[in-house]
Amino acid sequence: MVHVLSSRTLLHPTDPERSRAFYGEQLGLAVYREFGTGPERGTVFFLGGGLLEVSGRADAPASPAVQLWMQVADAGEAHEELAAKGVDIVRPPVKEPWGLVEMWIADPDGIRIVLVEVPADHPMRYRPGI
Repeated sequence: MVHVLSSRTLLHPTDPERSRAFYGEQLGLAVYREFGTGPERGTVFFLGGGLLEVSGRADAPASPAVQLWMQVADAGEAHEELAAKGVDIVRPPVKEPWGLVEMWIADPDGIRIVLVEVPADHPMRYRPGI
């Protein structure tokens, strides 16, 4: 068995500066660390319980199969805040049949990001013995 010590999601955008501005300024993700210099430098953002690294440069956007899942406290508030910042709202918040409130946005390369609110009464909040 491989003993994993740390992990992160890597994105190689078509325009690194534009993507750094999107994740850092528009989404407001805090920077964990940066490495290298100039427009090709890497930036690692805190992503809740994980990390998101924006580094390098791709010739074409990532496959539509690549998507990010981010839990937020309030999808309605996130919708208002991100719409005001000009973020591409693919779909506003909707309570899904499985009980989660989901909102879809897209990054500058079209990578779809689902912002998920877990309501207080949802089974995902249940912790046996706690």
